[in-house]
Formats: sequence, structure tokens, C-alpha cells
Amino acid sequence: MDEIQQLVRDFADSARRALAAGFEVAEVHGAHGYLINSFLSPASNHRTDAYGGSFEDRIRFALEVVDAVRAVWPDHLPVFFRTSATDWLTENPEDDREGWTGEDTVRLAKELQAHGVDLLDVSTGGMVRDAKIPTKPGYQVPFAAQARNAVSIPTGAVGLINDPRQAEEIVATGQADAVLLGRELLRDPYWPQGPRR
Repeated sequence: MDEIQQLVRDFADSARRALAAGFEVAEVHGAHGYLINSFLSPASNHRTDAYGGSFEDRIRFALEVVDAVRAVWPDHLPVFFRTSATDWLTENPEDDREGWTGEDTVRLAKELQAHGVDLLDVSTGGMVRDAKIPTKPGYQVPFAAQARNAVSIPTGAVGLINDPRQAEEIVATGQADAVLLGRELLRDPYWPQGPRR
């Protein structure tokens, strides 16, 4: 337990350093099999203490980290939380393993909003190496839409959003409040302007 509390303090210290360096958004990474995600998912969290077992206990560490970051981050600057909305286990009828689901993400989103998170960055996967993931353009967008439609916290969509018109449609149709980009902007920083002639 002492180590967990030290980790919570470490997240707060990281947020302080980011603020001092001039960053204006803090994102807590709770996805893709990293530390926070390993507490959230029943596929990896087999703890029998206050941080494992029930949904409420499995989200405890994530909420403690968010509280610690929010405590040192100015109220006028946003805190995002990145989540893997599914482990892609329950979506596969041939896989009987228990995993994190879209419904779990909706429940978590309600808690995160109550703890001061300003936007839920909705990704998927990364916890279970052999999960069957049906990748195609926009394959993660329905999970952002599910959270956005169930709670009032804004959501960001990610994942194989590789055309500016596709991104515009996601926001225009209310599937997400924002489209968050990584690889596309690394490849082409002018990507949002559309194809160059």
C-alpha cells in the first residue's frame, strides 16, 4: 500500500513538472496495459486488497491518481484521462475471459467527471496480447460515442482516423467532441487542412 501511495504522489509530481514546463493540458494515461489500466481491468487485476476485486476497488487507484493530479493542476486548465474502453474480450463470443467493457468505461467516466476530469480520451485494447481486434478505419469511435451518449463528460475519439473528412464527420454527427491525432500528424503536420494539391 505504501508503494501505491508513493506512485500516486509521483503522478502529482509529474503534473507539477509539466505545469512548470509550460504545458496547458495534463492527461492521465489509463490505457493500453500500462499501470493504471492494469488496475482497472479484471483481465490483469487479481488483487485481493482494497485495489482489487470489485469494480469500485479496481478503479480506486485511477481515481486517487486523478485526485492527486487535479489537486496540483490549475482549475482553469483541463485534465484528460485516456482509457482503453475495452480489452476486446467480451466482444469475441469465442473468448470466455473476463475483461474491461464499454459499460465499465461508462461507469468510470461518471466517476472521472465527478473527480474533475474534463475529457475522456477513448482508445481500446493493449491489455491482452492475443485479443482479437477488428481494426478498420474508425473502429474505436463507437466506444467514444457510447461514453458520450451515456454521460455528460466530453469524449475524444482515436484510432485509424486517417482522413480529415472522417474526423469532421465524427464530430459533426456527435460521435465524439474531439478527434485526437498522433501518427497522422507525425506523418503530415498539415493533415487537418486536407489533401494538398
